[in-house]
Amino acid sequence: MRPALALAVVAVLTATGCSGAGGGSSDDGDGKSITVLMVGNPQMEDLAKVTADNFTKETGIEVRFTILPENELRDKVTQDVATQGGQYDVATIGAYEAPIWSKNGWLHELSSYADADTGYDRADLLQPMVTSLSGEDGKLYAAPFYGESSFLMYNKELFAAKGLSMPERPTWQQVAQFAAQLDDEKAGVSGICLRGLPGWGELFAPLTTVVNTFGGTWFEKDWTPKVNSPEFVEATKFYVDLVREHGEPGAPQAGFTECLNTFGQGKAAMWYDATSAAGTLEDTSASTVAGKVGYAYAPVNKTKSSGWLWAWALAMPKTTKHPDAAWKFISWATGKEYERMIGSSLGWSRVPAGKRQSTYAIPEYRESAAAFADLTLKSIQEADPKNPGVQPRPALGVQFVGIPEFADLGTKVSQEVSAAIAGSTTVEKALADGQKLAEEAARENR
Repeated sequence: MRPALALAVVAVLTATGCSGAGGGSSDDGDGKSITVLMVGNPQMEDLAKVTADNFTKETGIEVRFTILPENELRDKVTQDVATQGGQYDVATIGAYEAPIWSKNGWLHELSSYADADTGYDRADLLQPMVTSLSGEDGKLYAAPFYGESSFLMYNKELFAAKGLSMPERPTWQQVAQFAAQLDDEKAGVSGICLRGLPGWGELFAPLTTVVNTFGGTWFEKDWTPKVNSPEFVEATKFYVDLVREHGEPGAPQAGFTECLNTFGQGKAAMWYDATSAAGTLEDTSASTVAGKVGYAYAPVNKTKSSGWLWAWALAMPKTTKHPDAAWKFISWATGKEYERMIGSSLGWSRVPAGKRQSTYAIPEYRESAAAFADLTLKSIQEADPKNPGVQPRPALGVQFVGIPEFADLGTKVSQEVSAAIAGSTTVEKALADGQKLAEEAARENR
């Protein structure tokens, strides 16, 4: 059994690849080799491992992968795509980037490829994923590799040992009480694991959902910034206090991967994070808590639901010289048959789900993912990027604000909040500084 569930690696791998008829322009060059930039999470590491024996064997197209941790991936892909560097034929982006980058003209639209590919079945894609990855013109600009919302994961054995019962829809106040009761320093078990690693897509992914459900928002409908509002401060103090008092050791450096490792090794009683983590947690070859995990909806305070909405997706930069080969890879990796191949060869818990309706009709997947499949799907369907809180918003996004300035804004504020978790500043100072940055972003968008 591996000592860690997932390693945030920087790797360059060579592989080869399978199917999908393409539309669009012709390749420049022979199109027998493409470069792919991916985020280093378990599902995409699986993709790199199986490409040579499946996609390349079937198509003859060699695939060279670069795999990076999430924050490094964001920096690398933004630098290459925004500057038209042309280093990659396929790049991993998310629901935040797709609409913005399509508007900037940086990406190939994929609707024509998907429509011309008779085996792709674009209509099978879950509508929330299609909407989040489409441009203002209604066309698809990235194909979802997997989709996710967020939920609360908890160790059923630890709860049972304390005689505790998790509600289906817990409140954050209940979660804090559970964390206090389950925190066991002598046993090396934290009450909860929460991201503290700086980054708009790391720390502020879960934290913004807490802000939403506590009644806060980054901006009001007219772009009035509210980062230092009482609601935003209350939510952030709650989060910071919870992770400082009952969270994992080294929380200011802990992101998704670190919490996946911590919870998966039985070192935390609860973990609030992405629904996509469940597959890895239920993989007996990778997790010490497989079969012991319970799942509940994202905790709430003032709202009925609070789960985020995200897709890691494969996009084709405008600079690719091999668009047809790139689409063949995208079609294969995000198609129905890929999920069946992964399930039958690596295990059904490792299927990159959350993107296709048909996945939830596969008997083997439903049996393997019985503990979390329906909850994942319902959480995705409940997520509302138009109205994720208690007030109208000026831009789309549950755990982010869908404007170009947010990547810099969210990251800078996250650095100060992470410092508050470390004890080197206060939440009030962090958000007062954040308010000034938000005012600059508001001026750009009014």
